Amino acid sequence: MKKTLLLALACIPVFAYGQAQTEQISSSQEPVAAVSAPENLKAVSGPPMLGIHWARGFEPNARVTQESSRPQPLRTTRSPNMTYHGGKILPYTYTKAIFWGTSWGSNPGDKISGIDAWYTGFGNSNYAKTVDEYTGTNGTVTPTSTYQGHLIDTTSAAGVNGNNTTTILNEVCKEVTSPDTGGNGYYAVYVDQPRGSAGFCAWHSAGTCGGKAVQFAFFFKLDGDAGCDPADTSGLHSQGLAALANVSGHELSEARSDPANPGAWYDSAGAENGDKCAWTFGAPLVTFSDGNSWKIQGEWSNAAYTAHTGYANSSGQKGCLSGK
Repeated sequence: MKKTLLLALACIPVFAYGQAQTEQISSSQEPVAAVSAPENLKAVSGPPMLGIHWARGFEPNARVTQESSRPQPLRTTRSPNMTYHGGKILPYTYTKAIFWGTSWGSNPGDKISGIDAWYTGFGNSNYAKTVDEYTGTNGTVTPTSTYQGHLIDTTSAAGVNGNNTTTILNEVCKEVTSPDTGGNGYYAVYVDQPRGSAGFCAWHSAGTCGGKAVQFAFFFKLDGDAGCDPADTSGLHSQGLAALANVSGHELSEARSDPANPGAWYDSAGAENGDKCAWTFGAPLVTFSDGNSWKIQGEWSNAAYTAHTGYANSSGQKGCLSGK
């Protein structure tokens, strides 16, 4: 989701297009009509937070929703489909997970091995193929995604709340010494800090490390977090891993179809494909290419909406594909 709002340090995050650091890729998406920001919001410099995966029940645009529910003059209905905004896509990805925090070295549970399996099985899965229709100046998204394993940084991540994208980019640049030279590297940072009162579960963004373009993402520890829980009852994974798996699908799918260089596919409200199908599930479980199954949200497909072959998102628009 892309908004021209200020980034909240008060645990209600929205986007900040502040002063860029020297190793930042600027974004040139079309401006989206902004809602009034609370007075306690402060700007933070750094790359923009994109595709924010909001927690269940958190409505950052509650004021807009309330006002739009009032009677309005008749007007032409706008298509919910995403449109192209002139930028690149990721035709394929080289992914790597970074686990940051002291507890990753002593008590990871099933999350490190589980995330390894998730990214390994994602490549060439039917779920990865839900994004294949999107094109950019550099070609077409493909389901090719190569997992390069994980890194563990056991320095303390205390105080890392995800509000400062520069902090997360710096962690990526510290840990990934040789990012993909073609700009198709996607580096997901999983901290061992809980979400607390923040309104989001995860986000993705873009920047550079040593002059090389990188895509990166941020994820809270989601153990026992009802607001970011997909309610996976399969018993195949711990609750914390199931929650991370679901939001990981949201962010990687968005980075592939709308990396910030300068931006490719999103709708008239700024929503990316993951945003448009958040917290909706077209199948109880989705099986990846390695045979592992996950409860994971669907992704928006313009083609499915146009052909009436998708399942309905939370707004009743039938454009989501489960990838089962």
